[in-house]
Amino acid sequence: EWPVIIAKDLSPKEKTNLINVLKTQNKAIAWKLTNIKGIDPEFCSHKILLEEEHSSKVQSQRRVNPKIHDVIKKEVEKLLDAGLIYTISDRPWVSPIHCVPKKGGMTVIKNDENELVLLAS
Repeated sequence: EWPVIIAKDLSPKEKTNLINVLKTQNKAIAWKLTNIKGIDPEFCSHKILLEEEHSSKVQSQRRVNPKIHDVIKKEVEKLLDAGLIYTISDRPWVSPIHCVPKKGGMTVIKNDENELVLLAS
């Protein structure tokens, strides 16, 4: 089982309601694609197709703060083990991510489009 992280700014009633929904709808929540019954992984996967006039670009590896290196490694390993991500290191268009620790136990990752992606830590 995976831990559930609840935002600290929820009221006690909101927390109770959230927990009740999670308990009653547990069959609708999955951490692995194999846990989702009746949905073909091909249906919920996507591919990035480049137009002919655009080429892939290789970015250099970004330096990571040593204090959060182990946290990032554990989070990535957890996502790999769950089957939510997979390695594609042989692709020329793979781009690095930027991890930033935030208050409240959440990690925000900025991708190369400068979009913020929120992950529970």
